[in-house]
Amino acid sequence: MRFSTTIQILLLAYIVAAYVFWGFSLQKQSVQISEQELITLHSQVDSNAQPLMFASRLHEIEDKKNRRTKQYIGEGSTFLIVIFIGAAVVYSSFRRSIRLSRQQNNFMLSVTHELKSPIAAMKLNLQTLERHQLDLDKRNMLIDRCVKEANRLNDLCNNMLLASQIEGKQYVPAKEALNLAEIVEESIHEYEGRYPNRFEIEEMVDTEIVGDKLLLQMALSNLVENALKYTPATKPVRISVKKKNNCAILQVADEGEGIPDGEKSKIFNKFYRIGNEETRKTKGTGLGLYLTSKIARQHKGKITVKDNDPVGSLFEITIPIAKG
Repeated sequence: MRFSTTIQILLLAYIVAAYVFWGFSLQKQSVQISEQELITLHSQVDSNAQPLMFASRLHEIEDKKNRRTKQYIGEGSTFLIVIFIGAAVVYSSFRRSIRLSRQQNNFMLSVTHELKSPIAAMKLNLQTLERHQLDLDKRNMLIDRCVKEANRLNDLCNNMLLASQIEGKQYVPAKEALNLAEIVEESIHEYEGRYPNRFEIEEMVDTEIVGDKLLLQMALSNLVENALKYTPATKPVRISVKKKNNCAILQVADEGEGIPDGEKSKIFNKFYRIGNEETRKTKGTGLGLYLTSKIARQHKGKITVKDNDPVGSLFEITIPIAKG
């Protein structure tokens, strides 16, 4: 990318230098034309015998020279502005293309890892069940692990499918009266079976909204999965549903490392993940927060992230309450 950027800068510098050179050349020719017109004027009109005519012709020559200079400057400035605007657009498009290409590459790497990990885990558990005579508790434990890995695969496939449908405007969200607190409690109850003793419900206020239950469950799932990835096993993920200013507010707080201020506005971009995919240790595809942001906007709401107290991140989805 640095090489391409250098080439673009050198090419732009060459175009500007060439245009400035031709500008000076035109101005030099203009001066020569004016000098030739002055010589012709002196040969045709006697300044002593016809002073008024000489002054008038001299004024015309100077006026033509000034008009040419203004024309060169005006047209030259306009052309240079167009060049710089074009160069800025091309450079911005090039950088955006490179950035998207990197994000897509990261996405492919992460998806490959996300698919292979649960498949490998399920395969190992099933092979263990097949080859060994285990007691009932161990068999149930391995089966439970397989179910958890299958749920991971299912969530990943749902995110990818929904992202594709939303991008192609193929998904038509439902509009039904829902209680956000009930949706959250139902989802957390299911998660507590998979991740016992990992959640802490701080507040759960009944709030009536209009929306799509499946999308809201997926948004919550993405936030919860994200919080579980970054919260130490000894710390809880705190969840609450509040009501403020005619809005329902869903909060999911973790006690992880937190998100740098410079990254907070980027994490909702498609495929974006903090760090490099080849060295990153946490799981994910860069679709979860992107989809959650899309879902919030489809419900005429928004999602924000801020620092949690004392450590970690606090994600907040705000959705207008249904008018009675």
